[in-house]
Amino acid sequence: MIKQALENLKITALNEMQHAALNADEKRDLILLSPTGSGKTLGFLLPLLKTLDEANPLVQVLILVPSRELALQIEQVFRTIGSGFKVNCCYGGHSTKIEKNSLSQPPAVLIGTPGRIAYHLRHNSFSTEGIHTLILDEFDKSLEFGFQTDMTVIIRQLPHLKKRVLTSATRMKEIPGFTGVTDPIELDFLNNKANAPDIELKAVIADAADKLDTLFSLICKIGNKATLIFCNHREAVERISDLLWNRGVVHDIFHGGMEQEDRERALLKFRNGSHRLLITTDLASRGLDIPEIEYIVHYQLPHNEEAFLHRNGRTARMHAKGTAYLILTPDEKPDYLRGQPEIEELTANLPLPEITPWATLYIAAGKKDKVNKVDIVGLLLKKGGLNKDELGLIEVLDHSSYAAVKRNRIERLVALIKGEKIKNKKVKIEISR
Repeated sequence: MIKQALENLKITALNEMQHAALNADEKRDLILLSPTGSGKTLGFLLPLLKTLDEANPLVQVLILVPSRELALQIEQVFRTIGSGFKVNCCYGGHSTKIEKNSLSQPPAVLIGTPGRIAYHLRHNSFSTEGIHTLILDEFDKSLEFGFQTDMTVIIRQLPHLKKRVLTSATRMKEIPGFTGVTDPIELDFLNNKANAPDIELKAVIADAADKLDTLFSLICKIGNKATLIFCNHREAVERISDLLWNRGVVHDIFHGGMEQEDRERALLKFRNGSHRLLITTDLASRGLDIPEIEYIVHYQLPHNEEAFLHRNGRTARMHAKGTAYLILTPDEKPDYLRGQPEIEELTANLPLPEITPWATLYIAAGKKDKVNKVDIVGLLLKKGGLNKDELGLIEVLDHSSYAAVKRNRIERLVALIKGEKIKNKKVKIEISR
């Protein structure tokens, strides 16, 4: 099953950390320490395949995560593995009615944020009698977000646990007692050079009053490459976004104050190439499925080294290389910055980044409407007249779907398929704004 899973994931070989996790003693608790971007998700999902029982009709594995985006990412990876076992995802901002309906036929693997899982336990949405494995992913972040009470309540209601797995991208002084972790195997890859990201640090010097102009010039220099711009507060994200739109820079934003649907759409468009620039808070520094980011820009420096490392961990993932820019005032030198980064000189009057060749199509039907990727491909190629190379990433959500389409074809496509049916039902199809 492991071999088939790797084929489905299009992975030719596991890294050292994933090998160690897969071969760890199944009967002992496990603490897995490894940097952001090193592949911890597979490190804990692949060993599950040896423990899941087709004859068990109840939830067998519970995975607690600090954010809804991370929950969705793990769910997608598990589906891609193609084990045949049902998986469900529960998180705040998602319909509790939909989740309760899904849990009425229990998944083998249940992924969720602590607050939402605690809600379902209070409402007896699923039984915990069959849960033998608990995974606390990005555990340090869950503590930072204040989920200790919910996690404590949840773990107390898991009477038949045989194994606990705790993952983290940072080392903790001690493991809290409420986890129930006892005599664990510890796999520590935090200082493993094979997992260390290959990041080039560069600094751009600017007076505080000139930071926005400097950011604008830097964006123009980077051009149309996948870039994350980090700010410390959502207000800064919004302010910078407004100013960049005024200058004609196409981009998207991502922060905790946005509606869940808007956050999901921003990440989706970033993944499919409709936008190559995302302005965000540290919410995007961990656990998000946004691969192949070439550049990180620290518009505002984080307050500590841990946050700095997590931000930089979004690039140079899985053996790739990346560049992190720091916009510094002349007298700014954070304590955690070791050595002096290379100073980058910016030239004025650089052209705006080109608009990306992709745009996003919105389809008002999804998994709950029995719509899948094959249905969408058929519609867009046969009725819409697209060639295969004019259709990019397709993502099917519960009640909606999104497809990347070559920008120069999307308006004609919408005109051609207007009024067409999917699964014998007319659905709204339009360009996603």
